Amino acid sequence: MYDLANKRIIVTGGAGFLGRHVVERLKARGVPDAHIFIPRRRDFELTSERDAALLYRSAFGKDRADVVIHLAAEVGGIGANRKSPGRYFFANMAMALHLIEHARLDGLSERGGKFVQVGTICAYPKFTPVPFKEDDLWNGYPEETNAPYGVAKKAAWQMLDAYRLQYGFRSAYVLPVNLYGPHDNFDLESSHVIPALIRKCVEAQQRHAPSITCWGTGTASREFLYVDDAAEGILRAAEAMDDPTPINLGASFEIKIKDLVELIVRLTGFKGRIEWDATKPDGQPRRCLDTERAAKLLNWRAAVTFEEGLKRTIDWYRASIR
Repeated sequence: MYDLANKRIIVTGGAGFLGRHVVERLKARGVPDAHIFIPRRRDFELTSERDAALLYRSAFGKDRADVVIHLAAEVGGIGANRKSPGRYFFANMAMALHLIEHARLDGLSERGGKFVQVGTICAYPKFTPVPFKEDDLWNGYPEETNAPYGVAKKAAWQMLDAYRLQYGFRSAYVLPVNLYGPHDNFDLESSHVIPALIRKCVEAQQRHAPSITCWGTGTASREFLYVDDAAEGILRAAEAMDDPTPINLGASFEIKIKDLVELIVRLTGFKGRIEWDATKPDGQPRRCLDTERAAKLLNWRAAVTFEEGLKRTIDWYRASIR
């Protein structure tokens, strides 16, 4: 098992939603603050090759990084993906392209280090049989509304595999399902479904609004993973894997959006009506992951129940707006 405690670790996106939880778990493993470097956008524009190269030269001064955990992404819900498909493809592809190549040039793998890439289940084909198995990743085209983002993330996996074959480059690749939890993005223009629904219900309750409106028909299903569980899965991959075998990280259940809305309405205490705007897309019909590979290779399974995770997230959001 690869010991992270004495390694110098770059965490791109380390100040973001998932990144905060990854950094907390690194510290719990004994990694000192001085051995964790979080590049900030004001200093490093990671879509720029120049800045990606600068990151490796400057992160730890004269010392070099041992591990890169690449979490940084430009991402959003269905509306954001429909509005900015070109940007989402470019930004996510450019970051991975430059960070992986300059990790190689910096000698990361030769020093015994590794690159950990976080992918996305948006890479799966639109009509993947449920539960999604990693071997089905190439059996069709992704759901159209988020295909540019998903294809960019899948291309990063292929780059890592090609670098393994040609250069012996060491890496890991995980595909988390939709995440939720404290510190999520609650901006209604760019957030995913759970934070958007929590905000809608809480604000409607405060205004005594008679109803909330939700996108689509409610018939699509999704799987959701509490962010702390995802962070643990990512670090298990960093410790256990040397090649980019794709590994799903999920909670092994699915819930229809209609049932999700009703659950969040109940947990927030909103008493109004639920109305559906069927002119808006549902997105991919179903999402639910097979997580047996994670259990076998990483000794990892989700630990936080869905209702408990939602309660923690609602409590955090309410506290954050007081």
